Amino acid sequence: MRGYARRMQSWSSPPVPSLPGEGPALRLYDTARGQVVDATPPGEARLYVCGITPYDATHLGHAATYIAFDLAQRVWRDGGHAVRYVQNVTDVDDPLLERASATGVDWSDLAAREVELFRTDMSALRVLAPDLLVGVVESVEVVSRLVEQLRERGVTYELEGDVYCDVRADEQFGAVSAYDVETMRRLSAERGGDPDRPGKRDPVDPLLWQVERPGEPAWDSPLGRGRPGWHAECSALAVQHLGMGFDVQGGGNDLVFPHHEMSASQAQLATGERPFAQAYVHAGMVGFEGHKMSKSRGNLVMVSALRASGVDPMAIRLALLAHQYRSDWEWTDADLEQAVDRLACWRAALHSGAGTGADEVLADMRSALADDLDAPRALGSVDRWARDALAPDAVREPTDSATVRTAVDALLGVSL
Repeated sequence: MRGYARRMQSWSSPPVPSLPGEGPALRLYDTARGQVVDATPPGEARLYVCGITPYDATHLGHAATYIAFDLAQRVWRDGGHAVRYVQNVTDVDDPLLERASATGVDWSDLAAREVELFRTDMSALRVLAPDLLVGVVESVEVVSRLVEQLRERGVTYELEGDVYCDVRADEQFGAVSAYDVETMRRLSAERGGDPDRPGKRDPVDPLLWQVERPGEPAWDSPLGRGRPGWHAECSALAVQHLGMGFDVQGGGNDLVFPHHEMSASQAQLATGERPFAQAYVHAGMVGFEGHKMSKSRGNLVMVSALRASGVDPMAIRLALLAHQYRSDWEWTDADLEQAVDRLACWRAALHSGAGTGADEVLADMRSALADDLDAPRALGSVDRWARDALAPDAVREPTDSATVRTAVDALLGVSL
């Protein structure tokens, strides 16, 4: 097969201006505990967010998720914390191979093209880049080593050459999602699992290592020639680059089960340590035309298409920030129209040089974002300031305008 194991490159982060003082501690909703919890460590914050499978990048659902965790980074940094952020890219997996076959494109070329588009979109949206953007292909040895650890601990079994993890070996399996058995089986079938495969010990047992299939990419390893299972990649990469007990495992809420449940269980079984992550934080799904955005339905709204049509990336970002990150919501033309109007209003207010009360705006923005990333409330604070600044009798305070501009940049990631 062709070589594709070159080191994946992240994009360039925008500069983040400094603000006076320090913001409050970040609190986030932890799916595993079912409540908002303190998500601020005493020192460096460690964040792992599950990345794309590069065949349909970058739709607004992707963008909304990564902007949510971008906000978390900004709150941590504003509170004086360094952040170590790792994001994977599943650059070999069944959906990618299926798309490549259907379109007649080499799978590695498709992955490289979509990853580059993703990087470009993230840069345009001013999303702070991960310290490590790590592909599975470059990390096969890391993943296979974790699977070997699991095998050495006696929690795996083979089925026609494929290696599975025995979920019943983990007495706390289900702690992330708290789903019942029937829900787990249903979601496993819907989200890449194979619960109906004969011979499995438990229907939801996850595939750790898939033996080579004809015509599919494969790598040599002590497990035999093959490729990693989906969940194992995130277990291995998070442990390798962040260590156990990192602060936040993030992603969309469609990853609660099986992906985050399996990733946590496998890492904990392999290392003998708990927890995998201190908190499991999930963004809501963005729908369009009555359904979650997905390539199979053809209802994707692409960031690149909006940009190509002349939409300011900052308007796209504001449209996504207008929704609380944990909520499922439906994209409409009105979302973009309102964001374009909001952006124009804010810029006009800053251009006017008027407006007072910037210290109050900054304090409210900090409080809102530290409270489970309440971006809509933070936007509302700037809206009120801008309306006052554009009033006929507004007082001119250029210093306040500069403070608001800096706060909007540093905390919301919006360049005015």
